[in-house]
Amino acid sequence: MRYHLTTFGCQMNEHDSERIKGLLESKGWSEGASRDDADLILFNTCTIRGSADQRFLGNLGDAKRVKRERPDVVVAVGGCWAQSQREQVFSEFPFVDIAFGPAEIARLGELVARERLEAVGAFSFDGAFSGGLPSKRERAHQAWVQISTGCNCVCAYCIVPSVRGRERSRPAGDVIEEVARLASDGVREVTLLGQNVNSYGRDTAREERWTFAELLRRAAGVDGIERVRYTSPHPKDMRADVIAAMAEEPAVCEHLHLPAQSGSTRVLKAMRRTYSRERYLELVDRLRAAIPDLSLTTDLIVGFPGETDAEFAETLSLIERCQYDGAYTFLYSPRPGTEAADRLEDDVPAEVKRERIAALVEEVQRVASQRATRFVGSTREVLVEGPSRTDPTRMRGRLRQNITVNFAGDAEPGDLVDVEIDSATSTTLAGRLAPAAVAA
Repeated sequence: MRYHLTTFGCQMNEHDSERIKGLLESKGWSEGASRDDADLILFNTCTIRGSADQRFLGNLGDAKRVKRERPDVVVAVGGCWAQSQREQVFSEFPFVDIAFGPAEIARLGELVARERLEAVGAFSFDGAFSGGLPSKRERAHQAWVQISTGCNCVCAYCIVPSVRGRERSRPAGDVIEEVARLASDGVREVTLLGQNVNSYGRDTAREERWTFAELLRRAAGVDGIERVRYTSPHPKDMRADVIAAMAEEPAVCEHLHLPAQSGSTRVLKAMRRTYSRERYLELVDRLRAAIPDLSLTTDLIVGFPGETDAEFAETLSLIERCQYDGAYTFLYSPRPGTEAADRLEDDVPAEVKRERIAALVEEVQRVASQRATRFVGSTREVLVEGPSRTDPTRMRGRLRQNITVNFAGDAEPGDLVDVEIDSATSTTLAGRLAPAAVAA
């Protein structure tokens, strides 16, 4: 029996997809090369923005074709879109056989078995944390580690709390046990994962509570783990103890993805982000003082309801002020069931949104290009990921600052090597393996 899985969305979805693959393969399934030769077609979906919906629906149309040609194929839709459209999915897309939300991954085997594919066997997994399920990792030396699920924030534009529920912290002992198990399996880099990682533990009993800083330090101390990352934090919850852990623990990488969303205090208030521009900038200053070589990336939304030219200019100026090494930029799109969609008029014209995001991307690339030049002429530690995507004669890896490096020289995925950096663009560095470069 073969499956084919297509993933849309964030790192949490990527993690969930690794668990879906592991779950199926632990029961004898194998991954098919295409939908046309699969017995089970799966989609793990995102619904944060309208563009994600459209990409998914285009792919779902292809599954409809396969289902028409081979009616015995099972089509399953999981993730955030499936959760948000639970009432409509079967009526609007009658060729879909299974729909399951992010907290129901453990029940996937049961759901598939109900579709009379008895070869899948019985599943006995339970609980909301997909981190406890088998996993098929994309790379042997890197792994996601789920530390929480859901979110307690009420950002006006965000549907995540509706589709993933209230925040629940995974037991700290389970997290560290998984990190240790991964290390013994050859993993060198772990990324702690949650919708809001730095509020970890606040929902647990006081006598059992670990702060996120404590969890970060314990994960960094596991033998065999060379690098620890985490995503995504919320600026309102970034405390001094987390900054200290980043600065003091050698394994914690000098990279932070710190979503800003807007550079305007008024827009941030309308978004219900609970911090001002000034507070965000003060946090950035504290981070850079504690971690001088920090690489900072962010999320920025263009065209939120009511955003003026002057307020967009504040977002534009935030890029230079914060010296971002990169940014995910988004056109605002109303998501049904969110406060912004229900109460605010989407009044920024589409043409204005497109003009603004073009200017935003240009500024992000300009600043990132300037920032990248600081690496040229230096020798940096690179964790090798595999062949370069653009030139298979070269290798690809990543700095501790989470910046991609393409380099000449022989190395194996999972090696830590020293690379002499020769040139830089806004998104990648290039170089060559330093003499006697294998670091470990």
